[in-house]
Parts: sequence; C-alpha cells; structure tokens
Amino acid sequence: MNESTKHENYEILNLIGYGLSKFNKTFITQFEFTTKTDFYNYCVSINLCSTGSVVKNRMDLFDPFFPNDRKGWWQKGNTYIHRKHFIDNLFGNESVEEYADIVKMYLKDNFNVLNLKTNIKPIIQSRFKKLQETGLEAELFFINNYQNIQLFNGAELDDARLYGDGYDFQMKIDTKFYLAEVKGIRAQKGRFRLTENEYMKAQEYKEQYIITIVSNLNDVPKFLTIEDPIKNLRFIKRTVSSKDRNEYHLNGDIC
Repeated sequence: MNESTKHENYEILNLIGYGLSKFNKTFITQFEFTTKTDFYNYCVSINLCSTGSVVKNRMDLFDPFFPNDRKGWWQKGNTYIHRKHFIDNLFGNESVEEYADIVKMYLKDNFNVLNLKTNIKPIIQSRFKKLQETGLEAELFFINNYQNIQLFNGAELDDARLYGDGYDFQMKIDTKFYLAEVKGIRAQKGRFRLTENEYMKAQEYKEQYIITIVSNLNDVPKFLTIEDPIKNLRFIKRTVSSKDRNEYHLNGDIC
C-alpha cells in the first residue's frame, strides 16, 4: 500500500481499519457479514475503494497496535500510531456496536448508504464533527510527541486549549516557559492563519511564543517550530466580515 498520497476516502478507511483491527469479526457482523472478504467486497460495491485489498491494507496498518493474532505492518513500528491515537481520543471507549454505528453514520452522510440502522448518542455526534479537523489531529500528535522537539525536551505541558487565550499549550522548562500554538498541515507544505487573539499573544510574548507546525499529517507527521513568528514570518491581515474579526494569513507556503 502506498501511503505517500492521501486516499480520497482517507478518514473512513482509517475508521474501518481501526474497527477491523480492534474488534475483528464482531465488527463486520454489525454490517450483517460473516466473512471479511464479503465486507471488503461490500466496501468496493459502495465505491469506497477500487479493490478489497485497500481495506485489508488499512487493517494491516492498525494491527500492530492491538492485541490480536495478526502482525500487520509490524515492520513500520510506531510510524502510524498517531492515527490510532486520534481515533482513540474520539471513539476509543465505544463498544463494537457503538463504533460500528459511527462508521455507518459516515457512510450515510458521505456515500448515500441509507439502509443502515444506527442509534447514535448526541455526544458521539459531537465528536464525529471533530473527525475531519486538522487542528485536533495535530494537537494530539503534539501531546504525544513534543518530547522529540529539542526546544521542548523535558518540558512540563499545561493544556490551555479550553481557555481560548491565543495559545494551545504552556511548556515549562525549569524556570522558563514558552507558549506553543499548534497548527496542522495535511501535506508536506502549506499555509496556516492566526486568529487576532493568537496574533496579539504572539506580539506580546515574542520569542517565547512558538508556532509548532505538524505537517504531513496524511502520512508520517513531522514538526517545525518557529520562534517569534510575527518577527520571522510575513502575515497578511484579512477582515472576516461575517464574523466581525480579523485573521492573519501566512503569506506563502511553509515547510
């Protein structure tokens, strides 16, 4: 399987691969199938993928992270574990029935598969809306891997996302601290923007304010940190009239 290019149905394939790996055959019984081959063929029939091997490969990707009898892509080590962490964060505590309902809801909404019965709790619907948010995926990757960033090695992390004060995390190292604002880019390079609150906070804290970019989320994510972003990057101010606020868009790609 070539993971260098994002499959057009990336999100649902990851959800299905996770479900197959974690719940095994009990997952496919939720769709009234008795064999995985039949389930793979079903995925082809609803135009989710071109061949059943695409679905099997996605199961192989998750297999090393679950205690089943399959090795899957064990040679890759933890290369793709960030995908498991992301789904774990949203749906990791759900039963097989509840998890299958999430997949069914996705198929109803995106593939017009209307003959699937679901019983979705409101909280699951709220989490479902977060599934395609690049920001959340990047933040989770940061939480699990920030120790690999030289500047933050050994830091104590305080999660500030709920406060909405212009940064995501405070990173404390001995008597010093930094404010980390995490931005996600799905490809190897791209652009991001700052809210007015983030821009003002970056102006205030200067070299203590660190933009941490998690790029290449579609494949193997990597970090790029930028200290004092107002000084070191060029932003274009844009007014969002519908929301009566300003945003600051990066002038050009980064990474």
